[in-house]
Amino acid sequence: MAHLLLVEDDTTFSKLLSNFLGKHGHQIKVCSSLKEAREALKESDPGDPFEVLMLDYRLPDGNSVDFLKTLRSEGNRTAAFIMTSFNDVRTAVTAMQIGAFDYITKPVNPEELLMVLREALNKGEVTSVKSVPKAKSNVKADKQSLEYIEGKSSISKQLYEYVRLVAPTDMSVIIQGESGTGKEHVAKSIHKLSKRANGPFVAIDCGSLSKDLAASELFGHKKGAFTGALTDKIGQFEAADGGTLFLDEIGNLGYDVQIKLLRALQERIIVPIGSTQPVKVNVRLIAATNEDLITISASGDFREDLYHRLNEFKIEVPALRKRGEDIGIFIQHFVDRANEELGRNVKELSKEVMDIFQKYDWPGNLRELNNVIKRLVLLSKEEVATSSALPAEMITAMEGSHKPAAGSDLKALQETHEKEMIEKVLQEVRYNKSKAAKLLNIDRKTLYYKIEKYHIE
Repeated sequence: MAHLLLVEDDTTFSKLLSNFLGKHGHQIKVCSSLKEAREALKESDPGDPFEVLMLDYRLPDGNSVDFLKTLRSEGNRTAAFIMTSFNDVRTAVTAMQIGAFDYITKPVNPEELLMVLREALNKGEVTSVKSVPKAKSNVKADKQSLEYIEGKSSISKQLYEYVRLVAPTDMSVIIQGESGTGKEHVAKSIHKLSKRANGPFVAIDCGSLSKDLAASELFGHKKGAFTGALTDKIGQFEAADGGTLFLDEIGNLGYDVQIKLLRALQERIIVPIGSTQPVKVNVRLIAATNEDLITISASGDFREDLYHRLNEFKIEVPALRKRGEDIGIFIQHFVDRANEELGRNVKELSKEVMDIFQKYDWPGNLRELNNVIKRLVLLSKEEVATSSALPAEMITAMEGSHKPAAGSDLKALQETHEKEMIEKVLQEVRYNKSKAAKLLNIDRKTLYYKIEKYHIE
């Protein structure tokens, strides 16, 4: 039995959902607003905490994406997934970049809900196992990493040529690419092909580290160093000694932590918080980002000297939409794996499904493809999976892509392109409007006007 927190303002839906989950042995606390949810989290029993947060996207006092972002900044690591309408799917994909485990579209399919809930619970179990004795709660579990195959396209061959080229060296590497492209897999591939393959591979999601605890997580602390430091703690630099430390979304680290990180890389020593004794570490560092670090360093959000120290070698991981020749290989791989995990026997996808997959732009990349196929296999009772088992938002997106721009005149086409460009940039910078305005070379007032004009959420 799991302890769940459901945040949903539709009382009829929340009652149906809590009854359904209750019949499957779960204990559910229902809240109808973000304020109630925060109180529930604050008052929860430390010995019996909530294991999964189930969050409706739109709530009376805000949206769950902002709420989850705040929780992550405060150090709350509870597995969470978003329940959303078709129109909010892109926002839900963005939510996954800030720490949501997954998302489900309404109306909720019961089998899909149980599958996502089971995976969220398994994520928590695996993370807790990995946290003993060195790897703490922010270290990603191997079981959760996206299984990955190389592909046969020229762009894939170049990617893995770079991996094999840099792996035997001890150079620091920046892996750049959109969310869901498999950056962690590339980092693991470098580690496995390196001289450090027998050493530890420690992965940290910097996006989930609170500013107050990031230094402690990386460098450790001594008992009594700050309020709540009840025991000594080994940092992840020490945990990765002799191996590879992978910092995912490194651009989220605070400026003070960046200074300490630069010193650790240059001098190969760390000083735990509250200690005066330096500790020698032998670590290869691989960093990943979905942002252009040199661009954000120009704005002062990332140290330029740290960027150049990290950028001994850079690898760009291509988006799925640029790997058309590979998509069939990835599809078969994920179908085979989903069949094995879910006890299904889907042998092929219908021509209509394959056509949709080839034309869809896959904003969540390989992670999204994996999730869509898993749902597709789960909901397919026959050997051939049809489009009826696809998420409705994919069908809606494809139908919209075939519609001509209003008026079919030059102005309409330009506005369509402008809207798409703004949406793309906003997604890339995780809806940081200041960064988006700089990248688009417009002021914030103009950006807000265009967001309102094009109804961009």
